[in-house]
Amino acid sequence: MTASTATLQEGEKVQAKPVPGDAGLPLVGYTFHSMMNPIGFSRKRYDQYGEVSWCNLFGTRMVSMFGPDANQFVFQNRGDMFSNNQGWDFFIGKFFHRGIMLLDFEEHRHHRRIMQNAFKKPVLVQYLAEMQRPIEKGIQKWLPQDDFHVFTAIKKLTLDMATEIFMGEKLGPEATALNKAFIDTVRAGTSLVRYPVPGGRWKKGLDGRKVLYNYFKSKIAEKRNSDGMDLFSQLCRAETEEGQKFTDDDVINHMIFLMMAAHDTSTITLCTMFYHLAKNPDWQDKLRAESRALGKPHLEFEDLEKMEGMTLVMKEALRLCAPVPSIPRRTVKDVVFKDILIPKGTLISISPYFTHYMPEYWKNPKQFDPGRFAEDRREDKVHPYAWVPFGGGAHMCIGLHFAEVQVKAILHQVLLRFKWSVDPDYKMPVDMTSLPVPGDKLPVKLEFV
Repeated sequence: MTASTATLQEGEKVQAKPVPGDAGLPLVGYTFHSMMNPIGFSRKRYDQYGEVSWCNLFGTRMVSMFGPDANQFVFQNRGDMFSNNQGWDFFIGKFFHRGIMLLDFEEHRHHRRIMQNAFKKPVLVQYLAEMQRPIEKGIQKWLPQDDFHVFTAIKKLTLDMATEIFMGEKLGPEATALNKAFIDTVRAGTSLVRYPVPGGRWKKGLDGRKVLYNYFKSKIAEKRNSDGMDLFSQLCRAETEEGQKFTDDDVINHMIFLMMAAHDTSTITLCTMFYHLAKNPDWQDKLRAESRALGKPHLEFEDLEKMEGMTLVMKEALRLCAPVPSIPRRTVKDVVFKDILIPKGTLISISPYFTHYMPEYWKNPKQFDPGRFAEDRREDKVHPYAWVPFGGGAHMCIGLHFAEVQVKAILHQVLLRFKWSVDPDYKMPVDMTSLPVPGDKLPVKLEFV
């Protein structure tokens, strides 16, 4: 730890500059700027103020920390300077209460140790085997058409998969209500009006949370007494060597968060891959040839690393559209980063989305170029925190390997059955009002191969 990047000890004083910045427009600050053009807005702030600056966003003062050095400093969190809970709580605490991402320090480590058992290799092997039937069943319903909405189809597929694999359940009529509840809880976090006004996004989020809570609550007694291998059952039975277990509320809170993460982030990644493979048919053909060469209708676990082209495209999709575009924290101590003092109690944010587009670290960052991750180039190695779609440090996404399994399993089956295209002039609009999703549902021309 250097003098310019340090935590202040009690009573210690250091010469440091205040955070530069400006508030923006009255009341709304730069909220709309950041949502309508996140890369352009962040670039302007970075060029004007450097790696650290403040402005008003979502009705509060927030410090933005830009670039790989800031990512590393915040993710490593040496000395427990930054609180996850106090950062995320401002946005989603009301909706994803005490999910694994919203816990701090020793409590987080304790919960993660218990939960980690549900993401070890033997369990991932089982998950992959269990995925194949719902994937096949889901895509058999897809029909060739000129206006196939990829986002709608993929989101339904990943929710059905997450429910079957993580809960050991098959959704019936409640599927539509649960999907809407997940969408409403995610979108609520970026509400400008943060009160339960009827019809408002915040109120819809609170109502969605109740739907999800009641659904999981109704199933928990059965799961506690089951010998099922689904995630829900495993969390109900999970315990440490000392015999510590999750309470009912712990299980429900973790399931609401993990179910959201398991299908929302994978949906975003798959949509980004679908879009760029439609725009770059040579890469789509390459991946289809790779899948055909495997000679199997379904991927097995040992096949995952063989899908080299698919790995490159997935990494590039995660670079071009980080599923969690910005990550908040709140300082619990006075912190100095590169001679700038960030006071205790400050809401800060780092931006994987912006980092992935910085020309200082990436060649032609707006261009789809999966080859940048190939062994002979490895642009992501320019800095250990230049490519951070799964976060980093103690809070690195617990489901990152599950995400790879799910995305590859789906894409393999789709490639063997379909090809898809878009008009050469088409550009997918990205809706940034919550997580980055296709603003038009990503319509493509879908055909059998």
